Amino acid sequence: MLPLTAIYTIIISVGLIFGCIWASNNFNFLPVVASSNAPIYDELFKVLFVIGTILFIGMTALVIYSLIKFRKKPGQEGDGPPIEENLPLEILWTAVPAVVVLFVGLYSYDIYNRMGGMQLHSHNNDIHHTMSSQERIWGGIGEASTQVKDDSQVFPVVNVELSAMQFAFLFNYPKGNIISGELHVPVGHPVRMTMESTDVIHAFWVPEFRLKQDVIPGQPTILNFTPTKTGRYPIICAELCGPYHGGMRSTVVVEEQAEYDDWFQKNSKLSEVEA
Repeated sequence: MLPLTAIYTIIISVGLIFGCIWASNNFNFLPVVASSNAPIYDELFKVLFVIGTILFIGMTALVIYSLIKFRKKPGQEGDGPPIEENLPLEILWTAVPAVVVLFVGLYSYDIYNRMGGMQLHSHNNDIHHTMSSQERIWGGIGEASTQVKDDSQVFPVVNVELSAMQFAFLFNYPKGNIISGELHVPVGHPVRMTMESTDVIHAFWVPEFRLKQDVIPGQPTILNFTPTKTGRYPIICAELCGPYHGGMRSTVVVEEQAEYDDWFQKNSKLSEVEA
């Protein structure tokens, strides 16, 4: 027969697990989903939320229980009993964190791989780049492996080159010889950004896309994403880059194809641009 305390612990633990799963599925703690990568990342967030909440509530409840249960009794003058070498307890509190950390690590790797982070990167990936083909892509997010491809409607890739500097982002569209302080992309089209910094390390972060990629001087990085919801979303530098780091922001404008084509033609410096 299990002790009453153990039964209460099991009941509370099961309640916490199901309660956290319910909360993660019914409450939205994240910004709007605006890219094909966002649902993949949100899966990881929900898992980490459940694990973190269970650990926080469980440890807090254990501390409160210990404070009440083992508090100094009235009239007690001496120390408590010297308890040592509880081998089952030591195995438990070593094994459980090890399993949790191993699970989170493997699951995070799987999420990163599904987002395209483990792909080999090259300038010669069937698309045109104005940067030298001899340059080595240092790293970044490739095409998501879970992206659904509809052969009946294949959208062309939008190629953009990002230059980050203190304290601004500049976006170059090689196809139209456009340089813009805002990133304009058509909804539903895959976007491939080649990024490099002109001074210090920066980071390109769009919370609604669930994407953040370091922009490094002398080491080009790439970022592939597909916007899925029209709107204007903030671009934030997420790497401390100097005294005005907090003001290093821009905007990504996700618009319908007709609106994007209109913006592209108005800003293109080429006489003839293939739309």
